[in-house]
Amino acid sequence: MKKDEELLVALRKIIRAIDIRSRQLSKEVGLTGPQLLILQKVGKQKGVMVREIADDINLSSATVTSVLDRMEARNLVERIRSTEDKRKVGVFLTQEGEKALETAPLPFQEHFTNSFNSMEEWEQSQMVATLQRIATMMGAQDVDASPVLEIGSIIEK
Repeated sequence: MKKDEELLVALRKIIRAIDIRSRQLSKEVGLTGPQLLILQKVGKQKGVMVREIADDINLSSATVTSVLDRMEARNLVERIRSTEDKRKVGVFLTQEGEKALETAPLPFQEHFTNSFNSMEEWEQSQMVATLQRIATMMGAQDVDASPVLEIGSIIEK
């Protein structure tokens, strides 16, 4: 097999593993990866603003707002306008959101992160540079993406 084919096979394996885990998470707890990340952020920081969530998980505010709309419809979170500054809206977990967060498994990337952190710093840097280069080669450098290992639309239809 040629080198480019070997690389594409490795990428397909990564995508497939992410897809399998995403479906498992959705089936087990009814959450997408980004929803789980948002629940975790809101659970740690009551009243967090959308912009802070977006910055923390590396998604646009518009994307986070769309995900929050669906989460609010499912009664997982609620948005409450500040009484001091009407322009500010904080995000809070509901009781349902707290239950979902308690029962949710660790995100798929937890195992990956532990393995990655056990590598030497030079090897980590090399891996990051290589994958950033691949993303650029695929024209994906400007794609809105969170550090969640999940594929498909993050906005449920």
